[in-house]
Amino acid sequence: MGKTVLPDPVPTARYPLSISADHRRLLDADGRQFLIQGDAAWSLIANLDYTDAVRYLDDRKAKGFNTIIVSLVEHCYSQDPPRDLAGREPFTTPGDMSTPNDSYFDAAERVLAASAERGIAVILAPAYIGYRRDRGKGISPHLDGWYDEIVATGPEGCRKYGNYLGRRFGRFANIIWCIGGDWHPEKTRPGLDAVAQGLREAGVRTLFTGHTHPEFSAADTFEGSDWLDLNITYTYGIVHRLLIEDWQRRPVMPFFLIESTYESEHNASHQQIRRQAYWSVLCGGNGHCMGNHPIWLFGEGWQDALDLPGSLAMERWGDFFRKLPWSELVPDLERELVSAGLGEARGLDRVTVARTADERLGAAYLPVCRPVEVQLGSLKGPRLSVEWFDPASGRQVSGGILLAKGSAVLAPPFTEDSMLVLRSIGDDDD
Repeated sequence: MGKTVLPDPVPTARYPLSISADHRRLLDADGRQFLIQGDAAWSLIANLDYTDAVRYLDDRKAKGFNTIIVSLVEHCYSQDPPRDLAGREPFTTPGDMSTPNDSYFDAAERVLAASAERGIAVILAPAYIGYRRDRGKGISPHLDGWYDEIVATGPEGCRKYGNYLGRRFGRFANIIWCIGGDWHPEKTRPGLDAVAQGLREAGVRTLFTGHTHPEFSAADTFEGSDWLDLNITYTYGIVHRLLIEDWQRRPVMPFFLIESTYESEHNASHQQIRRQAYWSVLCGGNGHCMGNHPIWLFGEGWQDALDLPGSLAMERWGDFFRKLPWSELVPDLERELVSAGLGEARGLDRVTVARTADERLGAAYLPVCRPVEVQLGSLKGPRLSVEWFDPASGRQVSGGILLAKGSAVLAPPFTEDSMLVLRSIGDDDD
């Protein structure tokens, strides 16, 4: 039957984060690899009061989440945009981003401080562009972000805004600054670059990433920007394919899955929410941010959604990978470990596989219940322990001990998705 393993307490990272010497991994201030277990909390600052914001943060921390993604100023998704729940305007002159309102940013600072106190990294978007929404023939398109205001404010005003934010929030070592959001920069590019420049001029030295239109990476969208440190994968398509593309990108840049299908949107199954999370690590990334509706905008019912299956599955996901040398896993693109039963290359049933460079551990994620053929000799022996993990429940089942030679067809013991882990053991490891 196997056993269900309860998650261990998550060690709190020390900030700021940095990038490893090989440009593959994120490291905390103690040099430990940092696995992003993230949650989309876009409207946290604008749409909750402080008490509810703390309630949310405490729940996420208890479930192992160490990262959230937040919009600093909300253009659309709050009760009275762009005002926060208390009615504070973000800018003293509406639409002019060079005129920040201290009272609004005082309240935002309290939420950022609460995140820092709990050891939670904040991927903070200071100027979200937003989707362009066509509203019909003869009607100008609607943008649910700050596109028009960024253009109207201009590069010098945007640099002033960035400088203000740097002076206000530069003390927070847990912030990753996120430039853009959900759309191609187009005419906002000079202003967005200026926001980043203003932050840097104010002494901000924490990492920067970019948020793009779906199916595009920040390394492409913001090519040539001197502020970009951390790449993102953003897709509602074939998730594992884009992750591998970002793994193979040159020059090498660390990346993570910033967004894919949200729970309770797009008719997504619980299995799909788990798939994209496990793919994000087996394809070489540094973790991922999940999302849930209504949590991301803190709409009606968000409190009850905190305990939906997606959040609980991500608690198990984080605990599972933190117990492995996940940062040493290298995608097995040559199919040396799993040679058959991989599924469709462009399908949701695709098995993803990785090994450590010393060939003493191999891991495979099976999105569906299907046997796979494993080349046991691709790992060092003399023997291998076989372990199965059920992402849906947290159950673990031993697959026994095999000799590290020849091949074997291994069948998962679970009805949906499974993780397979093979570890080298010597004569003294019994």
